[in-house]
Amino acid sequence: MSTIEVKVPNIGDFKNVEVIEVLVKEGQEVKKNDALITIESDKSSVEIPSSHNGKIKSLKLNVGDKVSEGDKILDLEAESSNEEKTEPQEKVVAKQETIVAKEDKKISDQKTSVPINFDNKNASMVLASPKARKFARELGIDINQIVGSERNNRVTEEDIKYFVASRTFKNEKSEIIEEKKTKKIVQEYSHSEFGEIEIKDIPRVKKLASNYLMNSWSSIPHVTNHDEADITEMEDFRSSLTDIYTGEKKKITPLAFIIKALVASLKKFPSFNSSIDEIENGKMTLKKYFHIGIAVDTPHGLMVPKIRNADNKSISTISKELKEVSDLCKNLKIDKKELFGGSMTITSLGGIGGSFFTPIINFPEVAILGIGKSEKKQIYINNKFETRTMLPISLSYDHRIIDGAEAARFNNDLKENLGKNFAYKLAV
Repeated sequence: MSTIEVKVPNIGDFKNVEVIEVLVKEGQEVKKNDALITIESDKSSVEIPSSHNGKIKSLKLNVGDKVSEGDKILDLEAESSNEEKTEPQEKVVAKQETIVAKEDKKISDQKTSVPINFDNKNASMVLASPKARKFARELGIDINQIVGSERNNRVTEEDIKYFVASRTFKNEKSEIIEEKKTKKIVQEYSHSEFGEIEIKDIPRVKKLASNYLMNSWSSIPHVTNHDEADITEMEDFRSSLTDIYTGEKKKITPLAFIIKALVASLKKFPSFNSSIDEIENGKMTLKKYFHIGIAVDTPHGLMVPKIRNADNKSISTISKELKEVSDLCKNLKIDKKELFGGSMTITSLGGIGGSFFTPIINFPEVAILGIGKSEKKQIYINNKFETRTMLPISLSYDHRIIDGAEAARFNNDLKENLGKNFAYKLAV
């Protein structure tokens, strides 16, 4: 037995990056190439493997530590045998550099005419199977630009297909023009020159969401219709619900009723339950399922899990699931796959305040419903004023597939679904 210092090898542009997982513990037996830690940069995450067989003597890193090449990971009591001889860490690093160089050559040999700017050093660092890497190279895709849907952001072939379908590629000339148009404005003075400041890391969830938001805002022509729904009867009915066994008042969130009402409108207006991934080919995808996304405000940033098959669930079941997925998001335990594959999204500010706003569509969906805080108003009905509970609704839609008249009809139908009598049918 000999003690080996296992260090962070050459990992390309991964410098001063965060350790997000420690996959082993002291006293554990590991084999060569077993994953020890997972590190994450702005582009991707990658697992660092063991260079030897042996038993972990002591760990030198914790979750949250920042590491670069050469930093010590752990001490290993390495096994010596005829099949595996202990190599100095420098030789291990040299071997990994050779592998990276070979991978770079493969990538450069297999580039297509699609104008993608490859970052070859990182190309071998992204978590993906050799088959997925080959598929990406054949399509001329920089795999570093893809956020994987599997554990630790591992990229699959389905992720690559989704990326290709959702991205509009530009020729080299248009890229140069666009770069000039969007040239970053540099401040002439530092913020610190004007007073005390504090530099903080942007939360990981917000960094990941920023690319999706920018893509949605820049590629989708948004239009927003504002309206108010009369939910007086719905609220009266919701407040009267009691448990048949205990007699206690049921705590059903209004959002559960809104989800059911939205599903009913999506069935009547199927174009709102669609995606237009292939607009250049004149094709749109109409979804036959009803998975409603719910924007959840967490300390880490906004997350949008889905209530799956909401058309087949009762109000009580939906209300229970809303709490469950919200808790999972706030504790960062939600399965990443649950953030994809939606029909339409609801974002509600009702619990905080405010009325109308302009929500950004959750790509690749074509519409999003914004909900404000309900309030009692005097409404003129049947030649007299009545006190009614009114709910502000803001419907943003993709004008490439939905026009203003259709959006207005959708809002009218949704208002009916939230209005008199319909709430009773939803609860059955």
